[in-house]
This record gives sequence, C-alpha cells and structure tokens, in this order.
Amino acid sequence: MRRALEADGHSVLLAHDGSRALALGMGSPVELILLDLMLPRLDGIEVLRRLREAKLRTAVIIVSARDTLAEVVRGLDSGADDYLTKPFELEMLLARVRAVARRASSSAQPAELAFEDLTLRLDRFEIQRGDRTAVLTRTECALLELLMRRAGSIVPREALMEEGWGTESDPSAANLYVFIRALRGKITQSGETELLHTVRGVGYSLRKEEF
Repeated sequence: MRRALEADGHSVLLAHDGSRALALGMGSPVELILLDLMLPRLDGIEVLRRLREAKLRTAVIIVSARDTLAEVVRGLDSGADDYLTKPFELEMLLARVRAVARRASSSAQPAELAFEDLTLRLDRFEIQRGDRTAVLTRTECALLELLMRRAGSIVPREALMEEGWGTESDPSAANLYVFIRALRGKITQSGETELLHTVRGVGYSLRKEEF
C-alpha cells in the first residue's frame, strides 16, 4: 500500500503498531489515516476512539480483513469515514483515498443547511436538532448535505453513492446502507419525528412525512 500511495503522489508515514499509529495521528499533520484493526499493542478501534475523543477530525479509512456487517458497523460507528475490506485491488484503495480527500477539501468552506428543526453545519461535521448535537463523519456529512439540498424529493441510491464515494471507487450497496443507518440514528432519537425515510427499491428522502 505504501508503494502504491507514493507512486500516486502521496507522502506516507508508516506505523507498525497501534501505539505508534496513535502517536502519529495525534502529533503529525496528516490528511488521511489508513487504519488496520488487528494491530499489536493497541487495536485499530481503540486508536480511532482516542483520536475522536481528542476531537481530531482527520479522515480515517479502515482497511481490514474483518468483513462482517457487525464489524463494518462498529468501525463506522467509531468514527471512520470509510471501510474497505481485504482483499482489495490497489486501484480501489486509491479511488477511496481520492474520494475521502475530495470530501475533506470540499468541506473547507463554512456552510449551514436547515430542514424543519434539523441544522447541518458543514464546517463542523455537526448536526443540531433542538438542544441536541451530534458529530458526523465526512461521509455522513456528504450524504446528508445531498439529502438536505434535495429535501422533499427522492434521492436515488446511485446519486448518494456517487456523492459519498465518487464514480471510481465502486462501493457496495451495503456501504450505503450502513452509513444511512448510522445517519438515521443521529438525526432521529426517541420522541423525535422521523425525517430520513427509505423509499424501497429507489433510494432515500428527507421529509417530515412518509410517502
């Protein structure tokens, strides 16, 4: 992976265990972290948890042989921006890196969107609903931005997948499902009106009432 990334024009720092990975993530101005889960000394989930607890919003792509849905959900719920299961083609990895980097650069300008009582703050990767706030990953933020800009209409799955991952990275429908599931849990909690609705066989819609 290091050789492929350097050939693609990236500078790479390499950590052979979780403690070193955490130290680099905390102390180096890195733009993106590729994080394995099965690391010695400190596992990848713990590294990610501590980075997010320290309020570091560095983009993180998990690259792991753990390919069950439960593991993917766990990784994304811990704050990862994407999850790529091994084995994979290096071109797929590079496409995912470009997609996450593109989202990071496009979110540099502060912006705020609102729908009903939901507010999305793009510069903070944050939503507010009433008195409650929740932090989003870059991918969740990109998906919600598209849904909010098209609030009231149906956004096809294909449009959301292109927005979240680009046309090069070929994500599976499972990737989108996991992110929508996490996003729905952050948007709506007990006692609140559901805003994010599934339109079976088509896509998703942000609206106050179901179709």
